Amino acid sequence: MARRQSPRRTLLITIVAWTIGLLMFFPIFWTAVAAFKSESDAYSLPQTVLSTPWTFENFGIVQDRSDYFRYVFNTTVIVVLSTLLGLMFAIPAAWSMAFAPTAQSRSSLSGRQWLAIIFSGLVICFLGLYFTDWKPSNALVGFALLLIFVVPGSLWAWSQNTSGTLLWMLSTKMMPPAGALIPIYLIFNRNGLVFKDWGWINLSDYNLIDSFWGMVPLMTLLNLPIIIWMLFTYFKEIPVGILEAARMDGASLWNELFRVLTPMALPGIASTCLLNIILAWNEAFWSLNLTNKYAAPLSFFISEYSSPEGQFWAKLSAASIMAIAPILVIGWFSQKQLVRGLTFGAVK
Repeated sequence: MARRQSPRRTLLITIVAWTIGLLMFFPIFWTAVAAFKSESDAYSLPQTVLSTPWTFENFGIVQDRSDYFRYVFNTTVIVVLSTLLGLMFAIPAAWSMAFAPTAQSRSSLSGRQWLAIIFSGLVICFLGLYFTDWKPSNALVGFALLLIFVVPGSLWAWSQNTSGTLLWMLSTKMMPPAGALIPIYLIFNRNGLVFKDWGWINLSDYNLIDSFWGMVPLMTLLNLPIIIWMLFTYFKEIPVGILEAARMDGASLWNELFRVLTPMALPGIASTCLLNIILAWNEAFWSLNLTNKYAAPLSFFISEYSSPEGQFWAKLSAASIMAIAPILVIGWFSQKQLVRGLTFGAVK
């Protein structure tokens, strides 16, 4: 039986909620107001942007200078393709963790033994790079060092039970992006560890910098842990008996996934897609470092108005509003679906 709240408590909660909401919305409001002002009014101290005349000049200048719709197209391609690609991997992974979980570790090695193996691999890689002057002349040597670095950690992750694997996957989102910037940049660059002249095939002139071929998989991998974790929580709320009944009726694995499980978890999948769209749309760190022109999204579009010559506050505000407007509209019209998906299974 639900407890009835007093009117005073309800009023207090309402005031606190509105206060927090207004504080969070105020930067967007101030940015929107500055976007309709001239540069001199946006710079003036004390601020007079609320009393000075409004103008649409900044939006026209931004469009003429930067081709806004090209950046919208690039962002849409990256967001949509990375979301679809993420679902292709996340739905089977979440299904296996929810309905075929591993109760115990697949390995008999203890945590200290795994730590010693991983640490030994790091030491071998360090010594190998040191004795080759940090520049392996042979591509096979570099590939071997890469395997020595990657294989122990991969085997450890594979050997864990379901709960340990989920925690490990989620922990990858806690790593500072700057810590992985140089390795990923080297992989994307033609002088990196992947695209070399192997003799029978020469990819030394090919690179992934500023291309959809690089940005789409990267965005997929960045958000894949969260997608899998959210889908796992939604799938856990679905009774196993329904899937067992489908198997008894002769449903194959793919029919079970896409004709039985997916329709039942559609609210959760929709909210997961919306969250992934928001995360990919707002991603700035990797976009600023790995794109320049052809595949640059809206976050790079905003950065064009921050230069050594000065901060063009009015134009920067106009660019920011133009960049966040599409995702704000999407979030506004899909908020009911998002809330429904985030609370999926919370009420029995």
